[in-house]
Amino acid sequence: MLRRYPVKAMGGESVEIAQVDERGLVGDRWFAVVDDEGRFATGKDSRRFRRHDEIFDYRALTTLTGGVVVRHADGAWPVGDADLDAHLSERFGEPVRVLPEQEIPHYDAAAVAIVGSASLDWLTQQTGGPADARRIRPNIVLATDEPFVEETWVGRELKVGSVRLRVTERIERCRMVDIDQDGAVADSPWLTLLGRERDVCLGVYADVVLPGLLRSGADATLL
Repeated sequence: MLRRYPVKAMGGESVEIAQVDERGLVGDRWFAVVDDEGRFATGKDSRRFRRHDEIFDYRALTTLTGGVVVRHADGAWPVGDADLDAHLSERFGEPVRVLPEQEIPHYDAAAVAIVGSASLDWLTQQTGGPADARRIRPNIVLATDEPFVEETWVGRELKVGSVRLRVTERIERCRMVDIDQDGAVADSPWLTLLGRERDVCLGVYADVVLPGLLRSGADATLL
């Protein structure tokens, strides 16, 4: 499975094919909702982020012409439309704008987020509920047989289709995994379980070594 998120923290889209450049999946998290202090709207507070859970009510999709449209129960607007910024500002209770990436990267730590299917299956077994990958907002879900085997790939290169990635670190999770988002319902708690069993980690980050084309279902090979 491949997923892309045109606007950081908003719901994203499943894609069958994605071009990958040095930055990551082309168009992924290229835009973010930014306040007057330059902080990005998401589900947590930090030096870089401002907590606005309202953002999870929005979904961003790439159009056939390469633009981005944001959808909400109240309507739909192209990114760059002043009405979109006005709607977000009213919902968030402060002035915000949807802006493209500039000096500060929109990514949390690395270009690509990966999780193995067996790790999600482990969550299903532990919680008794469905482990919807959208709760952790991955770019790539790889078919695996062993839970958390992707963590053993840190420091190694991975070839997926024509793309080569270098796995850099485990992904430490936060409260966002237990929030309804991206069309997924958080009907079973994950964060406490991950804290107890997995050092609050699930999935891995990777940097791009060789750009290329990703296809959903492509074989992955450790190099």
